[in-house]
Amino acid sequence: MIARTRFSVLDRSRTREGHPPGEALRDTVELARQAEALGYHRFWVSEHHGVPGAAGSAPTVLAAAVAAATRSIRVGTGGVMLPNHQPLVVAEQFGVLESLFPGRIDMGLGRSVGFTDGVRRALGRDKGDVEDFADRLGELLGWFAGTSPTGVHARPAEGLRVPPFVLAMGEGARIAARAGLPMVIGDLRDREKMRRGIDQYRSLFRPSPWAPEPYVAISGRVAVAGTQEEARRLLVPEAWSMAYARTHGTFPPLAPAEAVEARTMTTKERELYESGLAGHIAGTEDQVAHELQTVLQETGAEEVLVTTSTYDRAVLLDSYRRLAALFARR
Repeated sequence: MIARTRFSVLDRSRTREGHPPGEALRDTVELARQAEALGYHRFWVSEHHGVPGAAGSAPTVLAAAVAAATRSIRVGTGGVMLPNHQPLVVAEQFGVLESLFPGRIDMGLGRSVGFTDGVRRALGRDKGDVEDFADRLGELLGWFAGTSPTGVHARPAEGLRVPPFVLAMGEGARIAARAGLPMVIGDLRDREKMRRGIDQYRSLFRPSPWAPEPYVAISGRVAVAGTQEEARRLLVPEAWSMAYARTHGTFPPLAPAEAVEARTMTTKERELYESGLAGHIAGTEDQVAHELQTVLQETGAEEVLVTTSTYDRAVLLDSYRRLAALFARR
């Protein structure tokens, strides 16, 4: 089953302690080159605003840089947060990308707004803006189809076919199903919730010009190393960053695993940190292959979108190499 499944990469351009944000963006472009050489199906970038630990604030700009640096891998966003943008502008941006790199661009779309009240104010948005996501999605797709009732035409998007995906949990799964769009769902730590979302999506799915049948990509962290402990340590920087964010209100740059493990944590920090290490797919090649086989059988997913981040870029690339060797066994 692993050999029949597409494997792709979502890189969040995480910054690292002691390194400037621009380096994180260049690292993302380089990782895309490596992912292409390793045989990954697509490479996506994300959208974050005002987050100290993430440099990727303009996903369509970064996607253009990735597409220009690669030749064949599909490139897209995971995702553009549609409540933050006017649908016409999003259509124009993806129309430009598809015109420059025909047949290689994906349009991953999410429902989130800014991480904090300050960011939401700066964006001119509030939490309630997620409620009209379905309407915004319909408008966006209409710009590509040329069905906008305004008499305005999205150039050069109109008439182009850029595959849309909905990043979905809860209501997002229902919206993706009713719009007849492929769905990306996470995370791997809550398998029960993931299965419920997938079942709901498949039961409500309506075929559309974009997708004749349901298509599910599951997303989450996958770490592969020579030993289970080495794979676990690969997850340490991200687990600490998440624990810090939930106790201090901001995501910090990634710290080296050894620095995190040497920290004196509060009881709450330690609890969140240990929770952040649990539930991901991490281990040796054989352990990861077995776990992936299980989750693919449980979900019937057509694709796995790997979202792993860590401080040591060489260790991260080695993990992607080892994973690629698993799905390359045919």
